[in-house]
Amino acid sequence: MKTTYAAALSAVALIGLAGCVANNPKGAEAIAVESTAAECKVATATATSGNISFNVKNSGDQVTEFYVLADDGLRIIGEVENIAVGASRALTIQAQPGSYFTVCKPGMIGEGIGQTAFTVTGDEIAIDASEEKATQEAVANYTAYTKTQVGELVMGVKALTDAYVAGNDDEARRLFPIARINYERIEPTAEQFGDLDPKIDYRKPGADAEGLEFTGFHRIEADLWNDEAVLNYPDDEVPLLDQTGREALADQLNTDIQALYDQVHSADFVLTLGDITNGAIGLLDEVAAPDGKLPGEEDEFSHTDLYDFYANVEGAEVAFGSVRDIAEAKGAEGAALVAELDAQFKAMKDLLATYGNYDDGFVSYDTVAQDKRNELGAQLNALSEPLAQLTHTVLGVSEG
Repeated sequence: MKTTYAAALSAVALIGLAGCVANNPKGAEAIAVESTAAECKVATATATSGNISFNVKNSGDQVTEFYVLADDGLRIIGEVENIAVGASRALTIQAQPGSYFTVCKPGMIGEGIGQTAFTVTGDEIAIDASEEKATQEAVANYTAYTKTQVGELVMGVKALTDAYVAGNDDEARRLFPIARINYERIEPTAEQFGDLDPKIDYRKPGADAEGLEFTGFHRIEADLWNDEAVLNYPDDEVPLLDQTGREALADQLNTDIQALYDQVHSADFVLTLGDITNGAIGLLDEVAAPDGKLPGEEDEFSHTDLYDFYANVEGAEVAFGSVRDIAEAKGAEGAALVAELDAQFKAMKDLLATYGNYDDGFVSYDTVAQDKRNELGAQLNALSEPLAQLTHTVLGVSEG
C-alpha cells in the first residue's frame, strides 16, 4: 500500500474508477461495512463459509481502505482500497471456516482503526475435482511467475545501485525505471511482507506519515533528480547524499530486495486463487490511487510514471491470464467476462504504447497534458470495471 496526502486528492477526483459501486454477487453472502473517521462498522461478526461480499461505504472524510486479515492479524486475506469519500465498493472473498479480523484504514496510512474479530462457521468448501486441478495449475504457474519476477528484480536493483554508488548518474537515471518494472508487476504480493514495501517503495509523504526513514527506490530517485526534489520539498528535506550516504542507501535497498526474494522462495510462501485475482484488481488500484501513476505522484521527481503504469497493467494481465481458463469455464457469464477483459487489456496496452515502450523509453509524464491523462483514466476505468468481477467469477459457481 502507498500512502496518500491531501494535495493529491484533487488530481485523482476525475478518475471515478468503475467498480466503485457495491453490488451483491449472485451466491455471495452480503455484509454491510461503514468506514468513518473513527470507526469500522461491520454489520455482523460472523458468516458462513463460502463467498462473502463486504459492501464497504466510505462515510468518512478521507479516502479509505478495508481489509480482511488472517487470524494472526497480519496476513491479508482480501482488501479493497482507494474508496473515495461517499463512494462504496465491494470486496468478495472465498472464506473457509476459521478466525479472521476486519479493519478499516482512513487515509490509507497507519495501522488502521476498528480491528474486530470475524468468525466464519460452516463446512469446508468443496471444489470440483477438475476445477481443483485447474486451480492448482493456476496457483503453481503464478507462484513461479512471482518468483521469477523477484529473481529478476534482484539483478535489476543491483545494476541500478552499482551505477548509483559509482557516481554514474546518467546510467543510474536510465536504469531507475527499468529496475522498478519487476517490482511493479507483482506489487500486491510484495506488499504482503510486513515492513518491506515501506522500506523499498514508500514515497516521502508516506514515510513521514508513519515516522519511517525515507529509503528505497524513491530516496535514490530524490538524489538522482535532486533539482526536482528541492522544488517539491524546498526546506532541505531531501538533501544530496555524500558517498557514504549513497553506499548506505544502496546497501539497504539491496538487503531489502534480497529479503523479499528470500520470502517468496521460502517454504512458507503460499498463494491462493483469490490472491491472484484480487492482486490483479489491486494492481490497477495502484495506478489510480491518489499517490499513484495516473495522477503523476508515484515518480514525482523523475516523471517515469508510465513505466510503472505499464508494468502494473502487465502484472494484472498476467494474473488474469493465470485464471483465464477457470473464468471462461464458468458458463456464458464467464466467457463474456473473459472476452471483455481480453479486449480491454489490449486497448489499455495499445494506448500506453503510444507513449513509448521499455526498450525505447516512455515520454516524461510531466509532458502528458491533462486531457491525455483523462483519456488514460477513461480506458483504465473501462478495464477496471470488468476486472472487478474477476474474483467472484473465478470463485463462484459454474452455470453449466
